[in-house]
Amino acid sequence: MNSLQADIAAQFAQLSRYELAGVVLAVGYLVLAIRQNIWCWFCAAISTAIYVMLFAGAKLYMESLLNVFYFGMAVYGWHTWRNSSGGSGELPVSIWPRNTHLVAIAVIVALSLSTGFLLERYSDAAFPYVDSMTTYAAVWATFLVARKELQNWWYWLVIDLVSIFIYWSRDLELTSLLFVLYVGLIPLGLIAWTRSWRSTRELAATV
Repeated sequence: MNSLQADIAAQFAQLSRYELAGVVLAVGYLVLAIRQNIWCWFCAAISTAIYVMLFAGAKLYMESLLNVFYFGMAVYGWHTWRNSSGGSGELPVSIWPRNTHLVAIAVIVALSLSTGFLLERYSDAAFPYVDSMTTYAAVWATFLVARKELQNWWYWLVIDLVSIFIYWSRDLELTSLLFVLYVGLIPLGLIAWTRSWRSTRELAATV
């Protein structure tokens, strides 16, 4: 067994039952989200609740706070998907105007530069600007998933690719490999949601 395999095996052995449950439920969330199954939000809620406690115990308070937000978005996502305005019981996949995304990206960059500057100046944070940008982008992308906006998958692709690099460089190989799995699943989500969006458009055109 080489050094990398040994590191990954050691990290896996150190996983607590709660952390392992959080990881499994996080993967379950993504798989169910690809299938537009509302139970993805149940997996997300339990997973994020676990990580709120785990990160707080590890004194990673900002990560814990971020997962509080994710928990709230899980509740919001469940409510939104269950109570669509169309009355069909299923929120359709949509595509928002390009300008909406341009404004959102501009806000993400501005916030990231501000937070990154503060972290660089007043903390020992690793990758303060990149870490800030992935965090703010993840907040926006999570909201897009809750609204079933198709372009969320492109945000997650960039976020997860960058996260692979961040976690690997911080010797978190197992977490990095988890994000490799996420990246592998994202094209499936993009394809499935695109088909759903096209079906909705075709159905609307025949009415």
